[in-house]
Amino acid sequence: MLAQRIITALFLGVGVVVVVLFAPATAVLAVLGLLWAAGAWEWAQFARLTGAQRVLYALAVAAAMAPAFLPFEERVAVIALAVALLWWAVALAAVLTYPRPYGPVAAAFAGLVTLLPPWFVFAYLLRLEPLGRELALTAFVIVWAADIGAYACGRSFGRRKLAPRVSPGKTWEGVSGGLLAGALVGVAAAWLLDLPVGVLIAIAVATAAISVLGDLNVSLFKRNVGLKDSGRLLPGHGGVLDRIDSLTAALPIFALGLELAGLLG
Repeated sequence: MLAQRIITALFLGVGVVVVVLFAPATAVLAVLGLLWAAGAWEWAQFARLTGAQRVLYALAVAAAMAPAFLPFEERVAVIALAVALLWWAVALAAVLTYPRPYGPVAAAFAGLVTLLPPWFVFAYLLRLEPLGRELALTAFVIVWAADIGAYACGRSFGRRKLAPRVSPGKTWEGVSGGLLAGALVGVAAAWLLDLPVGVLIAIAVATAAISVLGDLNVSLFKRNVGLKDSGRLLPGHGGVLDRIDSLTAALPIFALGLELAGLLG
């Protein structure tokens, strides 16, 4: 299982790096859009949708994502960012107050506000000049590093449970390892992109921290319907949502950090 997990992660990671850095923007959005649409397909089961209803839900999310394939005004990204920030405040409250039942309508709506705002934030970052692609990829690498750091430290030192009613395996020690790994990525990104080190470290730590909430958000809705994994598409990892869940929370906070630091132009 661990070998499968590593191989899948390497394959996906290298693929995303190459696509984000070198492919045309439309191709990048097409590749990442497939992952997001697959995430919507998996999320539909959290709303207890089956058959044609599940297909329609995934298609509706894909249709809502389509405008990002064309350049859009900054205000669209600002609106997406505002919706994301509001949603993640709600999601934090939901995690802290679980267990409580969530019906199909609430779950379906949660999928929309989980998946769509970060998609538009990513599309906006991707097109920024001169470092949009590099900054967008930095957000991905911070999340990947935080995931690895949390996994390693959690297995080695984990004692104190983070949110046992939502995700029993997560520990505060794991979170600390994830934050440290994210900070190291911030240092590397600052050096490679010639950006202020302290600023990038702060943004990276905040991004790594909020990425945990993205993971817990999906875990909550999986637990709400009695699922262990969101799917079985990715060997060793489960479903696509199990790979992009952290990104859904991390991308908006990363972009907000860049904006507050005056790094978005």
